Amino acid sequence: MFHALSIPTELLSSSSNNGGYNVIFPSISSTSQILQPKTFVTTNNLTLQSSSSSSSKLFKTLSLHRRTGIITSSLAARMVSAPPATKLPASLDFDTSLFKKEKVNLAGHEEFIVRGGRDLFHLLPDAFKGIKQIGVIGWGSQGPAQAQNLRDSLAEANSDIVVKVGLRKGSSSFAEARDAGFSEENGTLGDIWETISGSDLALLLISDSAQADNYEKILSHMKPNSILGLSHGFLLGHLQFLGLDFPKNISVIAVCPKGMGPSVRRLYVQGKEINGAGINSSFAVHRDVDGRATDVALGWSVALGILLGAVHGIVESLFRRYTESGMAKDLTYKNIVESITGVISRTISTKGMLAVYNALSEDGKKEFEKAYSASFYPCMEILYECYEDVASGSEIRNVVLAGRHFYEKEGLPAFPMGKIVQTRMWKVGERVRSTRPAGDQGPLYPFTAGVFVALMMAQIEILRRKGHSYSEIINESLIEVVDSLNPFMHAHGVSFMVDNCSTTTRLGSRKWAPRFDYNLTQQTFVAVDNGAPINRDLISNFISDPVHGAIEVCAELRPTVDIFVPADADFVRPELRQSNN
Repeated sequence: MFHALSIPTELLSSSSNNGGYNVIFPSISSTSQILQPKTFVTTNNLTLQSSSSSSSKLFKTLSLHRRTGIITSSLAARMVSAPPATKLPASLDFDTSLFKKEKVNLAGHEEFIVRGGRDLFHLLPDAFKGIKQIGVIGWGSQGPAQAQNLRDSLAEANSDIVVKVGLRKGSSSFAEARDAGFSEENGTLGDIWETISGSDLALLLISDSAQADNYEKILSHMKPNSILGLSHGFLLGHLQFLGLDFPKNISVIAVCPKGMGPSVRRLYVQGKEINGAGINSSFAVHRDVDGRATDVALGWSVALGILLGAVHGIVESLFRRYTESGMAKDLTYKNIVESITGVISRTISTKGMLAVYNALSEDGKKEFEKAYSASFYPCMEILYECYEDVASGSEIRNVVLAGRHFYEKEGLPAFPMGKIVQTRMWKVGERVRSTRPAGDQGPLYPFTAGVFVALMMAQIEILRRKGHSYSEIINESLIEVVDSLNPFMHAHGVSFMVDNCSTTTRLGSRKWAPRFDYNLTQQTFVAVDNGAPINRDLISNFISDPVHGAIEVCAELRPTVDIFVPADADFVRPELRQSNN
């Protein structure tokens, strides 16, 4: 099973989508020699947490940006009372011989963290004891950030550990890796299989579909007693769906950031001036064959410094509603996208969700309450469905199958994902951003704020009722959105993210955004237009919810630096600059 905690540190994100795979060394022909079969256990628990069960649980099965909402009306009717005293994991403690643990109290539950920072770099040689080479496999969203951060941190620690990037032969990413300072001549860049077989710690950052198609070859090339590093739990979930597990002679760890690759690198660079700047992350240990796994995972976190579909669907539906009511298009965009990705996210990041509500006038609070009351259960309905899709393994299977449609296969043509950038709303967004004053965070529009906060609170409620720890609830429901995704969308536009993020996230956005759009249009707006009374229990519960106190604690752990995302930032990969809408 995976063991978890949240780590404010200079860290990373979910798996990236380029990179490579090409056979160089002979693979083991028998699957049973590579993977130990095991009974697949369907579970609703996706958090990275310890368990008394001997069966491994799904952990962070898919990019959690994709989590989005549904609950049946009968269940919804029972969920208006005050939040219950949910039974959370008994312990999220861990043992480390190197790093200082801190105990924090989140809404009455004790959890443990490690603060990252450059003042810990001197511990890296001990954390990585026995490791001579770290292989970073893939050069998509995460690969560039992790490879460069690891290399720079180890150099600052005067370590001779080699960080080597592994790519498939012929990959166009070789040129980008060379531009970042990796080369074949100094042994820091090479073929994927050569890199895996020569690494003591291999960080697997290729796309989900590539992991699903090539896991046997990948695992067959790993050295005995080496360590496999993951940045989210897709591969574990995929293997469990097949009734398999990782080989027993390797350790398996995960460091899962609450942000995307460019955020990881940018905040690491900013952290050179402000110690500890970074994005929260969780780490996990699935198997520890020699007692090193926890400290290696923590060392990885320190060295790296680390709901797209829902936002997409919400802004599309609100744009239609506001413009149909007569609001000018540019003002509509400002009152929706600029508001959510700007002032609302910044306020939540630094002060919490309750501060958004308290910043409104009395009339503004009434509009907020109207939107919140009408949006909470329509959002929860879809979020619940998405959660169950992931927990049952069906979402994993869908991602694997969909990934095969993008390439010509078995005589069928390729069907790559289309782009949304040329539609009306996003052309308006391009115009708005072109004239936006520097530092403008947009207006705090009450109705928009009510819908967005209802989405966040609905997700928090589902995760809480499913037994997730508060650190994971806050990380997955808030921090990843307001401190990583939304700042990029504020700089480049929602369509930019939908069109240019990882394959798994793009699939999720296209699947779930229409569901949010539909539910808000068919349920939320109809209820508002029909003058449905505000659900006072929902509003009261929102104001008094214990999660606000937990968010305050997390805000105190937040670094003083905000991520800075200029439109021409050099840390954005070239293909992500093709569109700026």
